[in-house]
Amino acid sequence: MLLALVVVRCADWVEPVRARARAMLAEAPRHQLVAHAPLVLRVGHRFRGALAERLLIGALRTGTAARLEGLLDSGDRATARLAHRVAVERRLLPAARLALIAARHHDAVVQDVCADGASAVLGDGEPGRFTEVVPPLLGSRRPRVRSAGVTALRRAGRYGDAEPYLTDRSAVVRACARYVVRQGGTDPAPLYRALCADPAARPAAAVGLGECGVRDDADVLRALLAHPAPRVRACAVAGLRALDAVRVDDVRPLLADASAAVVRQVTTALLPSADQVPLGLLRELMAENRPHHQRIAATRLLRSAGGKSGIVKEPP
Repeated sequence: MLLALVVVRCADWVEPVRARARAMLAEAPRHQLVAHAPLVLRVGHRFRGALAERLLIGALRTGTAARLEGLLDSGDRATARLAHRVAVERRLLPAARLALIAARHHDAVVQDVCADGASAVLGDGEPGRFTEVVPPLLGSRRPRVRSAGVTALRRAGRYGDAEPYLTDRSAVVRACARYVVRQGGTDPAPLYRALCADPAARPAAAVGLGECGVRDDADVLRALLAHPAPRVRACAVAGLRALDAVRVDDVRPLLADASAAVVRQVTTALLPSADQVPLGLLRELMAENRPHHQRIAATRLLRSAGGKSGIVKEPP
């Protein structure tokens, strides 16, 4: 308890108090300083509070692995981030454990730190490291971790293994997969075109084609607007947006789609051209008997159209 007070007084506005507290903190046992890590980091963000944080970082960088281990599971976000950074810096954790932490941890910064630390070992030339590191990263539910796993495929020279991730649900994962595939000498656009011939199993092929295709690919995507699978229709609209090839007349009928995901994509696509959507259609979609997602879409478009053309919605 006394040490906690000393930590706080390290940022005191009175210079003699501050100097005495800093001297006492510098002499304090390092394990006690580490035990107050959350408080130290909070004080470190205050004016004149940086010394306590520097002492803590020094204690973690030179202390035992066990001292650092106790902070990895800290409920304090700043403490957990610092502990993982130092652990990676000191190479105290095996690559397999770093990969698992990256795949499961809830904090985005810890995910990045551990994913980078795990991927760094792939250049060591040990084949077994691949199976320890990459599969957990690729299997994560978090897009930023999967993207790190896909990028790690390039370091391992496994360019072809990135192809399944060309149709990942996440745009950042798809972008990383295209990068890795290109590094292996393959153009991803023809792969997307082939997948769009039967996209039911991999609907994101439509948006992927829009992200890397050419204007002539717009006709392929327009044909998918009538696909029976809602996710394919939604991805086709997203692909047209990525190509900057949205035509109001093509996507407008989908405002009445039964799928909320499709209607959300169509609404986003039509917002820049909301004044070109017939007001009669929008008012029809706002009727009480319409599904909630259609009414929300019509309201957004009507408001956008009013801002562009001076139209004001009539009171009920």
